[in-house]
Amino acid sequence: MGTRGRQIVGEHLDRVLELLNKAYADEWLAYYQYWIGSKIVQGPMKDAVMAELLQHAADELRHADLVSTRIIQLGGTPLTSPKQWFDWTNCGYEAPDNPFVKNILEQNISGEQCAISTYNSIIEEIGMKDPITFNLAVQIMQDEVEHEEDLQSLLEDLGVFIKR
Repeated sequence: MGTRGRQIVGEHLDRVLELLNKAYADEWLAYYQYWIGSKIVQGPMKDAVMAELLQHAADELRHADLVSTRIIQLGGTPLTSPKQWFDWTNCGYEAPDNPFVKNILEQNISGEQCAISTYNSIIEEIGMKDPITFNLAVQIMQDEVEHEEDLQSLLEDLGVFIKR
């Protein structure tokens, strides 16, 4: 990013880069959680859940790309080692050790709820101090809200399926 673009962020630059790198770690961990979950999920409605998880994984990877681009625009460096993701994450990583479809859905719903809270916090803290990052966080949060809704709908459908 050009000099003037960085000047707009001004004294908040270090904090914005910190928030973005934390979100970057979250996106990579979310990507992997969705991807691996799609590979191991078991139980009723497995195919529908697998397809949704793969779509969400692609979205999380796209988010990581958007966030890393913004970090670089601001003159920062995205986290360069996956080991760092665990130190920087807001939302953590919950290994899908129980592959039953209900458990996988509940884990990912929890992850989406954390992501929504994370991006909402970024939006509230950054505000117009950095309108570009603000807009990026709004865009990503819209996806995360949609993901939560998609997963909750699948969980509700699963509940109906199991009751029959």
